[in-house]
Amino acid sequence: MFWDRATETMKRPALEALQLQRLQATVRRVAQKVPLYQQRFAEYGLKPRHIKSLADVAKLPFTTSADLRAAYPHGMLAVTHDHLLRLHTSSGTTGKPKALFFSRHDVDNAAELMARCLVMSGVTGKDVLQNMMTYGLFTGALVMHYGAEKVGCLVIPAGPGNSERQLLLMQDFRTTAIHATPSYALYFADFLEKHGVNPRKDLALRKAFVGAEPYTEETRRKIEQGLGIDVYNSYGMSEMNGPGIAFECEHKHGMHLWEDNFLIEIIDPQTGEPLPDGQPGELVLTTLCREAMPLLRFRTRDITSVITGRCPCGRTHRRLNRITGRSDDMLIVRGVNIYPQQIERVLMSLPQVGSNYLIQLEGLDEMIVKVELAKAGFDGQVEHLVHLQSAIADRLRTEILVKPKVELVPPGTLPISEGKAKRVIDHRTL
Repeated sequence: MFWDRATETMKRPALEALQLQRLQATVRRVAQKVPLYQQRFAEYGLKPRHIKSLADVAKLPFTTSADLRAAYPHGMLAVTHDHLLRLHTSSGTTGKPKALFFSRHDVDNAAELMARCLVMSGVTGKDVLQNMMTYGLFTGALVMHYGAEKVGCLVIPAGPGNSERQLLLMQDFRTTAIHATPSYALYFADFLEKHGVNPRKDLALRKAFVGAEPYTEETRRKIEQGLGIDVYNSYGMSEMNGPGIAFECEHKHGMHLWEDNFLIEIIDPQTGEPLPDGQPGELVLTTLCREAMPLLRFRTRDITSVITGRCPCGRTHRRLNRITGRSDDMLIVRGVNIYPQQIERVLMSLPQVGSNYLIQLEGLDEMIVKVELAKAGFDGQVEHLVHLQSAIADRLRTEILVKPKVELVPPGTLPISEGKAKRVIDHRTL
């Protein structure tokens, strides 16, 4: 199924020619309009005429989150205020927020890309989509909402949390698809089980679109088993458009990134040097169609790789592997580099483990992993609990090369976040 077959299946030479045309136009615009890029171009001795091929993107300066915060509130605009239609901001949890502006063209285009994504995964105008993401300054809910409406879905803007209400809406309006964070989808599966609801028999659910948090394939499988539905990986970030940058098709073998809108690079996060397709590194994106706030070589900090070869669906836009973590989320414990997703991969593969966990770093360099048991994870035998605790610690040591302390806690003990899950608490006194 295609939303825009001609664009989605464009031959690679034509697609790359379109990318170059749009890249050159973007470079000319930012050189004329955006003070940050005017300053950087002067420092680099760079002129728009120097961009003669797609490979010349490497001549352009990187843009970082720090740049966006430094330019807050209006310093990255390439249009005047009367062309602005919407403002989103980042959460600002690391200090000053990022102001992210959209023109009418940008809002419409974000919805168009989202429509491509939904149709690619099998959504039609007959579907009922229950949007369980946070509405507001976060882009995720609104872009999904507009894209689903463009496809013709009935959209229920439920927002996050309040599981009793979520269930009532699903039952009354026969929801067929949901949009949620993976952590809340796991929690909701547990909620249904505790309330005696069999989603396969009692609900009309058939698809879930999860994002906003890095998560593992094991977590995806756990959601699919718990809700009895297909779960699709999605990728988005507010700096680009929100959700809809890349999405899985029905083959679920990597996320197609819409290359007519974004130029992909994978770089070594330490050196900034480009890496070949297939090798994991940091994803760098350049917007090709953003009107209000175009960005050159934005360092996403997300770790992924480009999948080589053609997808059976026939789309020619290259695919990304799932995001395995963020370069700035990496933990260093006892001199070892660890990504939280490595821990999640181990935990979510165990049937005795529930849907929630927490990583605490204490003292000089001690790691404590608190793990909720599954509802049927404890048979009343203390020795079995001790054995499971030891087995989890050993499996984690094999994966991350550090043996943490494992604490098993009853189901529902650890806090649940309605937004992005907070998986790591660092109280170290280093």
